[in-house]
Amino acid sequence: MLRLGRREFGTNEPVVMAIVNRTPDSFYDRGATFHDEPALARVEQAVAEGAAIIDIGGVKAGPGEEVSAEEEARRTVGFVAEVRRRFPDVVISVDTWRASVGEAVCAAGADLLNDAWGGVDPGLAEVAARHGVGLVCTHAGGAQPRTRPHRVTYDDVMADVLRVTVGLAERAVALGVPRESVLIDPGHDFGKNTRHSLEATRRLGEMVETGWPVLVSLSNKDFVGETLDRPVKERVIGTLATTAVSAWLGAQVYRVHEVAETRQVLDMVASIAGHRAPAVARRGLA
Repeated sequence: MLRLGRREFGTNEPVVMAIVNRTPDSFYDRGATFHDEPALARVEQAVAEGAAIIDIGGVKAGPGEEVSAEEEARRTVGFVAEVRRRFPDVVISVDTWRASVGEAVCAAGADLLNDAWGGVDPGLAEVAARHGVGLVCTHAGGAQPRTRPHRVTYDDVMADVLRVTVGLAERAVALGVPRESVLIDPGHDFGKNTRHSLEATRRLGEMVETGWPVLVSLSNKDFVGETLDRPVKERVIGTLATTAVSAWLGAQVYRVHEVAETRQVLDMVASIAGHRAPAVARRGLA
């Protein structure tokens, strides 16, 4: 059982995490949800389309203008509080690697800290433990925040992913983070080239076998774009194909831009796997 905020999710229950970027320079929407009202409208739409988790980020993942911890907090803390007020049952996640920001957003009502940079600030897990919130433990290949990989090599990329993510998860639990609220993430594109990300996807079952719930952040990423030679706005089909494979292999949480499309893919895979009944079943019965 995965427990986040007020919600509980069964082992075979796929969960959609909708991305809401509070940045003026995000790679996908170029700041469409930087201001409060468009961002709140995005939250409302995502919840209506089936997202159980809203992931709020105040810093672009890639290189760009420096964003201080104070500015990151300014972009996220008040927004977290407003989302908590308007949507009391939604799971609020904040994409941050900084313990100081984590402290502030947890005080404002966040349920989950999404550490996409692999524990670069070890204090973030301590914040999660202190507030009793969840934590995403990600493999970033030792990369520093907001850097791109350059000639990264692994003897065995999945072995490294397992070593790092399971190690971070076990440390978090030892610090006091609730075990049922810890997830592991292979970190597609983070500290990896396209072939690494494809192999991590192909071998995702090895992460599932650890028993920790697996989160994947696949949406419109570079490994999809390079695999199909498509620009950012033409990566949805490749993303959904990767989502279907990941669902079949047992990943549970999906961090996405396209909520409705992802929800349909996950429901279809769950029904094929026998974990979900068809919404209707009239064919051959009339």
